[in-house]
This record gives sequence, C-alpha cells and structure tokens, in this order.
Amino acid sequence: MTADSPTIPDTSTRRAPHGWRWAPAWVLTFVALWPAPGYAEAVMVLGALAAIARLLLDRFRDGARLLSSGAWALTSALFAAYWLPQAISAVDAVDTTRALREAAVDLRYLPFLWLVAASVANAPARRTTFNGLAIIVAIWTLDALAQVVFGTSPLFWGLDQLKQAISGRPMCTAEQMAGIDRLSGFLGPCNRKLGVVMASLSPFLLFVAARRMQVAGWLLASAAIGVVVLLAGARAAWITYALVLVFSGWKLLGWKRLAGVFAFGALLLAVLTVASPQVRERMRLTTHALTANEAGVDTALSGRGQIWSAAGCMIVRHPVNGVGARGFREAFPACDASAEGRPAWGQGPAFHAHQIILEILSETGVIGLLLWLAGAALAWRAWRYATPQAKDRARPAMLALAVTVFPLNTHLAFYSTFWGGLTLMLAALYAGSLLARDDE
Repeated sequence: MTADSPTIPDTSTRRAPHGWRWAPAWVLTFVALWPAPGYAEAVMVLGALAAIARLLLDRFRDGARLLSSGAWALTSALFAAYWLPQAISAVDAVDTTRALREAAVDLRYLPFLWLVAASVANAPARRTTFNGLAIIVAIWTLDALAQVVFGTSPLFWGLDQLKQAISGRPMCTAEQMAGIDRLSGFLGPCNRKLGVVMASLSPFLLFVAARRMQVAGWLLASAAIGVVVLLAGARAAWITYALVLVFSGWKLLGWKRLAGVFAFGALLLAVLTVASPQVRERMRLTTHALTANEAGVDTALSGRGQIWSAAGCMIVRHPVNGVGARGFREAFPACDASAEGRPAWGQGPAFHAHQIILEILSETGVIGLLLWLAGAALAWRAWRYATPQAKDRARPAMLALAVTVFPLNTHLAFYSTFWGGLTLMLAALYAGSLLARDDE
C-alpha cells in the first residue's frame, strides 16, 4: 500500500450495539393485542421462543450482544423474585397439581423478559419501544373518548365484528354487554380493566408529550387520560393515576401549578359525579366509609374487607409458603367469616386478595414476601447507583412499574396471566433501559 493510499478504518474491535432490532416489534404487538388475550399470549410465547433462538445464536457465541451484563442480571433477578415464591408455594398448595402446572408454565416469562429488555437496550430501539407505547396509549385514549361521545368503542366494535366473522361468536356475552356500568374502551365490557391499564401505562404518553410539547403537551395528555381513568370507574386507578401526575409533573410544572392541576381534577370529578351515573355510583360507594362501622367500610371497598379478612385467615393458617399461587379461590370458602350472607361482588368465592402484600402473603407466605422484597431492593439499588443519564432514559418505565406495585392501593392479581404479564413487562423495560449501554 502506497503512502497516499486511503486508510481503511479498523472495525474489528468495534462493539455492536446491544439489543435486537426486531425486539420492539414483538413487545408492541404483544401490548396492542391485549384486547384478544389468546393472540397476545401466542405472541408472548413466540417471542420467548425467538429470544431463546437468538440466545443460542448470539449469547453463547459472541458474548452479551443481546443485553448488557447488568441488564441480564437485574432482569433475571426480578423474574426470580416473582417466580420462586410461586414455585415454593406449589409444594403443599391447596391445589398442588394446578400450582405446579402454573409454576411450570410461567417459566415462559423469563426468555420473554429478556426480549423485552432487549427492546430498550440501545437508543434507537428504546425510542421505538417507548414512542410506540405512547402511540398505543394515545390511540386507546382517543378510542375511549369516542365511546364517551358515541356510546361505542370503535376499536372494540371492530374487534367484535372480526371475531364474529371468524368464529361466529361475539367478544362478550349478551349479559356482559347489558351489565356494563363503566367506560370499557378497547377491552370491552367483559374485561373491565381499562382504568388500571391506562393509569399504569400513562407515564409513557405523558413523558413523550412533555418532551415534544413541553407543558402544553403534558397538560393535554394528562387531561385526556384523566377523563378516561375517571369514567372507567376503578378507584384504584384513580390513586395510581394521581401518583403518576405527581411524579411526572412536579419537575415540569412546579408544585403551585401542579396543585392547580389537581384542583381542576377535583372540579372535573365533581362535574362527572353529577353528569355520569357510573361515577356517581362510585362516589356513593366511597361515602359508605364515613359510616365508621365495619359494614360501611366493606361496602365502600366493594366487599374487599371480607376478602382481606379471609386473606388474613390464610396467612395465619399457612404462614410459611401460603396456600399456593392462584389458590386463593380454593382456600376462600374455608376462611370466609361471612359465608352466610351475599358478598358485595355477587356470588361465588373471591378469586384473589385484591392487595399486593396480602396476595403475596396469603398465596406464597413469608418466603414469598421476602423474595419480593429482595427483588424490590435490587431494583432500588440499581436505581440508586445509576447515572443521571440512565435514570432519565428509564424514568417512564420506572414510574409505570412503581405505581403499578404501589402497596397502599388495591390491585388486580399479580399471579394472573394478564396482570402478571403486564407487571413483568414493566419490570423488564425498567431493567433494560436503566442498565443499557448506549453507543452514543
């Protein structure tokens, strides 16, 4: 080579970015298909298999190309904190066969969580994933507002028509359609989780709106989501969303303007209480707590006082490893102190404890609670020692995860397929974005 020949740069030691370019597509498809649980579950399983195949090709051949070592460790540890209590509780569960089967089936979450973490492992993938989640939440918000105006969710109507064309059966039964008592949105009246889903995923839209349009964007997005969360009727979602507004808005707005936002929210709630029979009923139930007696409090909590009493009974009888994950309904009749009366939720046993600490203690015992606390400590330690840049890029996922597991609230079942999958996905998004090693 002559002296004036062009120099060819040496790229032999240049590190390829972490992640996998197809990982965001898997995650966003999984979330978008939540109205059709069977298809969403299929996407999750296929994504888990794809992650295993990717591992066989890359992880053991060319180092940690899928994730950084820190993201590998934290994602796996958070899964272990969720899954090990389930496995340990299955040993002497009320329904051992089912508990063992559930523990075995839930192993599918681990490779899927690696895939989710890989979807935010570098800056371009993270932008795609977080912006994609923001777009999905925005579409769901507009769809729910359309239901307020027209009486029907366009997304749910389209899915229902498609299902009837394919299988000849609607998404929901006639009884479920007739019994709708709140805004249901894209999930439909047979899956009344709109409020809690919107509240938990709202940070992704709020942070994007604030980044694109500053204060105006945050205010517009927060108001739109707030109307949906209020009309969806779940008071647990109201608490979750209030936490999101506080921790996403105080730096952007300052405390005085944020107080104004909550004053507007209180005014909006008052207007909806007058205008909406559903919101008025939720407020009526809430006022029962002021009667200062056990029956009034239980009515205000929609029967959760009775459920929590049964959970306490299970904790006393099975303190070490609980009655088994998802064994609450089988153990409930033996611990129901008010079996003679009709429960506030209707007929049949309660399916879960409706509160994260009581669910963990009653179904997985003290061992389960200690493992969950160990996972929370690891997640907090990773946040505490992360750089400011890492915290900034992980903040939407961190806030979504934190408000979802906030213990001073009521909750859906964390060991159910839907809510467990959502919570674990948020945990993986948090670990993957916090501990990503960007090439920038």
